Amino acid sequence: MSLSIIAVFLVLGIAGFFTLMYFVPVNLWITAIFSGVRISLLSLVTMRIRKVPPKIIVNSMITATKAGLDLKTEEIESHYLAGGHVPSVIKALISAEKANIPLSFKLAAAVDLAGRDVFEAVQISVNPQVINTPNVSAVAQDGIQLVAKARVTVRANIAQLVGGAGEETILARVGEGIVTSIGSSLSHKEVLENPDKISRLVLEKGLDSGTAFEILSIDIADIDIGDNIGAKLQIDQADADLKVAEAKAEERRAMAVAVEQEMKAKTQESRAKVIEAEAEVPRAIAEAFRSGNLGIMDYYKLKNLQADTTMRDSIAESSKEDETFHKNSADDDDE
Repeated sequence: MSLSIIAVFLVLGIAGFFTLMYFVPVNLWITAIFSGVRISLLSLVTMRIRKVPPKIIVNSMITATKAGLDLKTEEIESHYLAGGHVPSVIKALISAEKANIPLSFKLAAAVDLAGRDVFEAVQISVNPQVINTPNVSAVAQDGIQLVAKARVTVRANIAQLVGGAGEETILARVGEGIVTSIGSSLSHKEVLENPDKISRLVLEKGLDSGTAFEILSIDIADIDIGDNIGAKLQIDQADADLKVAEAKAEERRAMAVAVEQEMKAKTQESRAKVIEAEAEVPRAIAEAFRSGNLGIMDYYKLKNLQADTTMRDSIAESSKEDETFHKNSADDDDE
């Protein structure tokens, strides 16, 4: 046999050996056996065929077994094929086991597949988290605005992690509770004297219902006095009432002006009628002369009577002017 043929067989043998070692991870199988994990070599080969990394599955099983967890290889493999993070789930199960928190592999896998960090959720359940609310403005019944800020201590509710609301819902509900509590207070002084009253009222509402958290406590960190909203509303109302009154007064003035102009027009109309009637008097006198009902002496008597009336009117007007003049002079002397 030539050397070239021997070299070819040698290369094929080496390639076959490595291929076999790839599909048949003997080292992982030996590690699992010595670690107390019962897994067949055939299972490791079928994992390779299903494109599942045997190293991840075996290491996860070893970690879970050493921690005292009773898990099956099929469960871990199924979770990996579903797109889950196997190491994170194993760490979460171990942490929950050590902290005496009831957590099954099924629930942990569901939480992981839902997009939540199950290991972080277990940590929050063990070590509660503090959430700072933004500034919440509310107005007491005396019209004074108060700006409050609270610290909400929560821990993860493992049973509600799937489908439960997040931190935004907690913050919104706490803010709503603070507004309701301050708004129901008769005076802002009452709130400043007893800020713990807000905490009690908010906690009694069960704000963590349907959320992925359990509220342990709500502490009012700071309360500041804002604007006098009641006074501003009264000022705005007064300004609005003033504008309405001014509009009504302007409407009445316009109506009075219109009535005045109408009366002036009626006066001019009446004067025109009087002038028209007076124009008929000479015609009537002439007609009386022609018909013989009025003599020349009667006409002179009428003229004398008119002249006497005109003179009396002039004297009366002069007397009124003198009285007005004397009255004004007397007022000037008094000053």
